[in-house]
Amino acid sequence: MLHLTSIETIIVFSISFRAMDWLFAPFEVAFVQRALWGGLLVSCVCALAGTWVVVRGMAFLGDAMSHGMLPGVAVAALLGGNLILGAAISCAAMAFGVSMLGRSKRFAPDTAIGLLFVGMLAAGVIIVSRSQSFAVDLTGFLFGDVLAVRSGDLLYLGVALVIALVVAVLGHRAFVASTFDPRKAHTLGLHPKAAQVALIGLVTLAIVASFHVVGTLLVFGLLIAPPAAAMYWSDRIPVVMVLAALIGAVSTAVGLLISWHAQTAAGATIAAVAVGSFFLSAIIAALRDRFGARRMGAASVAALAALPLVGCGSGESAVVEETPHGFVAGAEEMAETQSRLIVADAGTGEMRVVDLLTEKVAPIDAFAVKAGSAQTPSAGTAPGAVQLAGDGRFGFVSSGGRLSIVDSGAWTVDHGDHRHYYSAPIRAVGSGETSVGGLSGAGRSSAAPGASGATEPGDAGGPSGAPGSSGAVVSAHSDPVVVAVVSDVGETMVFDRAALGDGVVSEPRRIDGIAVPYAERLIVAGDAGRVEVRGRDGAAGEVQPATCPDPQGQAVTRRGVVFGCADGAIVVAQRDGSFVTEKIPYPAPPADRATAFTHRPGSTTLTALGGRNGVWTLDIRKKTWTLTPIADAVAVNTAGEGSSLLVLTRDGVLHGLDPVTGTETAHLALVPGPVADHAAIQVDPDRAYINDVRARTVHEIAYNDNLRVARTFPLDIAPSLMVETGL
Repeated sequence: MLHLTSIETIIVFSISFRAMDWLFAPFEVAFVQRALWGGLLVSCVCALAGTWVVVRGMAFLGDAMSHGMLPGVAVAALLGGNLILGAAISCAAMAFGVSMLGRSKRFAPDTAIGLLFVGMLAAGVIIVSRSQSFAVDLTGFLFGDVLAVRSGDLLYLGVALVIALVVAVLGHRAFVASTFDPRKAHTLGLHPKAAQVALIGLVTLAIVASFHVVGTLLVFGLLIAPPAAAMYWSDRIPVVMVLAALIGAVSTAVGLLISWHAQTAAGATIAAVAVGSFFLSAIIAALRDRFGARRMGAASVAALAALPLVGCGSGESAVVEETPHGFVAGAEEMAETQSRLIVADAGTGEMRVVDLLTEKVAPIDAFAVKAGSAQTPSAGTAPGAVQLAGDGRFGFVSSGGRLSIVDSGAWTVDHGDHRHYYSAPIRAVGSGETSVGGLSGAGRSSAAPGASGATEPGDAGGPSGAPGSSGAVVSAHSDPVVVAVVSDVGETMVFDRAALGDGVVSEPRRIDGIAVPYAERLIVAGDAGRVEVRGRDGAAGEVQPATCPDPQGQAVTRRGVVFGCADGAIVVAQRDGSFVTEKIPYPAPPADRATAFTHRPGSTTLTALGGRNGVWTLDIRKKTWTLTPIADAVAVNTAGEGSSLLVLTRDGVLHGLDPVTGTETAHLALVPGPVADHAAIQVDPDRAYINDVRARTVHEIAYNDNLRVARTFPLDIAPSLMVETGL
């Protein structure tokens, strides 16, 4: 008998624990759990339909219909509709065409299927190619996005499974009879033509339900492979369906596990595992037939099918000693960016949070900072003036010299090689609990017109150095530890970001100067033009050799922190463990300098208003300034290097300008002019958002598709101020 020492026992237990952690750690994440449930439901639907596809030799039809979904999905996305509905309509059109053309006696049915297959696929590709805005979505259309399955999707899949089960049960006799002898089926009154229509409908249902998981190109694998593999182990239709569902479930679980650890595409990995199960079954069946080990194969399949249930039968819970990677208490990790807009009415201080994925608008009435209410402004403060800044999660609104904070409940944590996306409840963190510094009136004036309304994470302008401050916030920047909120009096309030996430607002540390968190430090630009690298506690640190006279405007990019200066800009970056500064001077002394930067978060191309007759572009990578002439510009932004400049002019026209030549590439009469001063353009990797104060609307613009209006968000307040979060 084998006896283990204590050390050997500990080693064995440690290895077993690590193996269990390797197996189950991915499924502790909420979006992976939803993906698993979605895959299990799809596996059951595909088993019911796919079994008949295999038995009746309809594989080519299944493949053609899966590819024929693309035009419907593309059109639905183009019109902003439901993708599943678009896929269903496209599949229905494909099925109808196959049924009609299949009646012709001039050619075989597979000819009609092939022609419709190519025609529908070509139509889908043409639609996609004509709209540049699909560039990001195309991968999801073709290969699925199982990790983006939502709770609502699971409900739809559950309904689809119930419908498929009802059709499979009620039509079983007709399907069997028409498969083996259509004439006898007709004699028995089983209506083989109706059965054929019902069967095509069942296949359509399975394909539409599955495309979100594995995409239009790979859905065929999940529809065919598990039933084909199950055919090696039974010749009874009900048993084949059950085995196919089990094999599909195993393929989903194993595919998600491999995808998590190997960083591969989840949908494609699931489809590959499903196809692999067919070849594995074929090999085992061949060995069984050769050596007579008939029970060996069935036992293997049963063991494989039971894999997802391992550990569920134990009465004791596994001991988890370490917090799962990426876990955040009180938040749910998501599969994609949770983009939201915080909008505020500058006149009343009322705020709303717009979820750009669900299109739901959440009011924050209890948090509203009413203009001129409750707070008594100090001397030099504009009564009731409301300003808004955002750091990518929190919104900071100032009114009457007081600061209030709202948590949008959406943010991204970037670890360099991967990202985590989080969603949490929307809530007010603090209301008027903190005073904005420098309320004596001896501070600075606010940023350029429109700057506060165009604030982005890491964007908005800074102080101007002139008397007449309004005691308003002009920008907010954060890292995982601190949030730095800059006021127009040249003071920065540094908050504990973890405490804000817990709903606690403590008195902030105050730093004289513009402070921006970067590389676990605070980069501070002061009145005298001195730039320092300090610790997060704000203590005096390393003074940089380059100076920044009259700092106004700041941003955080992939290449470092940018400060706008009277003579250009400086970039402070960390290289090889040390901090360096670079000066990017203006090409000539400007008549109107840049005072507030806007850009897509992280981008190295910044924009700014250059007075009323032009816009500035600052390319950090090329170290160049470019002034593009355009009259009466009120807001500007860009998606990054090589992308068009998006400029809104006072007459309400949105212009797309070539960043090199300044030539107009597109224009759109968007807002009835004249445009109010609170004009804002927010830009993310997919869309731009522009506020229409008078119409109480926010427009979503597909800037890569000739400035097409993709969606509009009507509101019950005037969206004077706007920031985007979740990025």
